[in-house]
Amino acid sequence: MSKVYIIHENMDWTRHLTARLEELSVPYEELDLSEGILNIGKEPEKGVYYNRMSASSHTRGHRYAPELTEQVLTWLENKGTEAVRVINGTSAINLEVSKLKQYILLQKAGINTPKTLGAVGKDQILNAAKELDTYPFIIKHNRAGKGLGVRLIRSYEELDNYVNGNDFEDSVDGISLIQEYVKPVDGHIIRAEFIGGKYLYAVKVDSSDGFELCPADSCQINDKFCPVGEEAAEKSKFRIIERLPENQIEEYEKFLKENHIDVAAIEFIINENNEVFVYDINTNTNYNADAEKIAGKYAMLELAKYLKDELKKLG
Repeated sequence: MSKVYIIHENMDWTRHLTARLEELSVPYEELDLSEGILNIGKEPEKGVYYNRMSASSHTRGHRYAPELTEQVLTWLENKGTEAVRVINGTSAINLEVSKLKQYILLQKAGINTPKTLGAVGKDQILNAAKELDTYPFIIKHNRAGKGLGVRLIRSYEELDNYVNGNDFEDSVDGISLIQEYVKPVDGHIIRAEFIGGKYLYAVKVDSSDGFELCPADSCQINDKFCPVGEEAAEKSKFRIIERLPENQIEEYEKFLKENHIDVAAIEFIINENNEVFVYDINTNTNYNADAEKIAGKYAMLELAKYLKDELKKLG
């Protein structure tokens, strides 16, 4: 019997989906690729393979999980027959682990992004700041997740002290981004959620206290921006908002379709001049239960329904 195969490395971010699949009586199997073996001589089993691999896997001790996942997805896409459906395949994992690649493709599609330079090496980070020549700016990891490694820099001297000091944190891929700081007009960023390539809802996120803005119900970073427990509703920084402008939705849906991404969150900022800047595409999207309960919209349920429908198409 065919089933849904969930490719992941973090059960805390997967159990909400499996619960919904069980609720809908959808057969599934977890493929935990935190480590593993790939026999490329075998044929993939019939089913729907949904990739939920995260760029932040290294923060949970799974340094090479995305690399293994990329190989598995390549195998599925090239060895699989019509009985194999891959959701968020190699195109998705390539964007998940590289913000520079995201910005290149977003700009190609005519979507506005913050001015960004990539640099390897401390001296080149300093040179990139000179080339950007805009203050304040943000230094961030090319491969990160959960906003880790993001730091607001107000001067060249501050950057020099940081990169040459004991607190400097290099990206896991060695590439640091020097990026113009886009100040949100109201202190919020917006995260638009898409399932099956179609817009579902948007979440307004209070960013006034920092950059680590994980919407999941269970985060591994022990920060105050991902509320759980009895006080979650009161402290939650996440609020589902009304529909986005239709032209913006169409633009993002077109981008996802052209880049073969089925499930994703697109995060953007609106500045005081009402200009929109997309700064992240998250293909391992998570959802905030408290915000959903208030709005009466449940993305994991919609995702499970989508996977069920894709499985039915295989026969």
